[in-house]
Amino acid sequence: MGVKEASMPSKKSILWAYVLWLFGGIFGLHHFYLRRDRHAFVWWTTLGGFGVGWLGEVLRIPRYVRDANEDPKYMQDLINRMKTNKKPPFSMNRFTGMLMVGYSWGQMMMLAVPPDEVWGINFRYLNYLIPLVAALGVWVVGNIGREQGSLKWPLLAAYVTYPVRYYVYDETVWFTLMVLAAALVFDTFSKEWRRTPRRHHLAKRVAVLGLCACLYLSLWCSYLYFHGTITDSEGDEVPVYEALHHFFTSPWWLDVKQCLYDTYQYAQHHGWYEVWKQIIELSDPHGEQNAYKVLGLGPEASQQEITSTWRRLSRENHPDKVKDLSQRRAAQERFMEIQQAYEILSNSKHRRNRRNKKDNTERADEKIEL
Repeated sequence: MGVKEASMPSKKSILWAYVLWLFGGIFGLHHFYLRRDRHAFVWWTTLGGFGVGWLGEVLRIPRYVRDANEDPKYMQDLINRMKTNKKPPFSMNRFTGMLMVGYSWGQMMMLAVPPDEVWGINFRYLNYLIPLVAALGVWVVGNIGREQGSLKWPLLAAYVTYPVRYYVYDETVWFTLMVLAAALVFDTFSKEWRRTPRRHHLAKRVAVLGLCACLYLSLWCSYLYFHGTITDSEGDEVPVYEALHHFFTSPWWLDVKQCLYDTYQYAQHHGWYEVWKQIIELSDPHGEQNAYKVLGLGPEASQQEITSTWRRLSRENHPDKVKDLSQRRAAQERFMEIQQAYEILSNSKHRRNRRNKKDNTERADEKIEL
């Protein structure tokens, strides 16, 4: 199947493209379907180009489908444009996209850097990765569709303009200058036509997108961990990293951790099937444990004890004894709870008795055969 996709791409449906655009467009599902993986990743990281790009695609999807299917008329028009223009002409939509994505990704990288020392290590040197991530944003948008370009020039421009931050303290100004320089340099020196579309096996496409998604999510996790706060019941804000530290040292978590460890040790000696059986019993699937609790009895109670207790509780909690109408509803619920508990336990006792009789009969038959 992968070889077929690489050599002879299957035709894409415009109907499916619109369906995926409507129900998963902000995550780039329609672009992944049309083999526009870079576009899909950009849409995933920016939620559909901050919503605006996703809405604007309603008229561009037919062109994307013709491109994916290599429609003869579309390809001829593309060849004519390539002959007319040595390199792709300037596009305000693409240039704006390079600016927005480069700025967004660069900001995400800057926010992900811990502001203080962690475990005695100062991670502020990671700020030097900000130009790299911003340049990557510009480069990825510039390589969408039938256009491509090298990362070298926007990366160089981003690092050349990055020192401006030490002279211009307004973050918006120096960040915009850095991303603008990277986009202008890419559009001027790097941009060229992509004459043959890239085709890869589906597994490779998913693996690459998965790796990129993990890297991007790691920036979010770092930002939330070092900069996020949690509001407690008293309205005070607690940093996420402090809250997590206290959580993992709390008595509740230590008890859960010990319980998980004991379960693992039990499984090592008795097997996971026994653990599963214990879980089923503890979950009380037949409601027996709760029924014993309602009647105030233990699991060792006989059928006679269950019956006598049920009769006594039924008399004591009969709704007819309650004259106050406001309390009669609660009495009716308690009475029904007692009846249900008795029915559950009686059925369980009868079921066990039948099973025991059957087992005894089978054993007797085996002895006779022997």
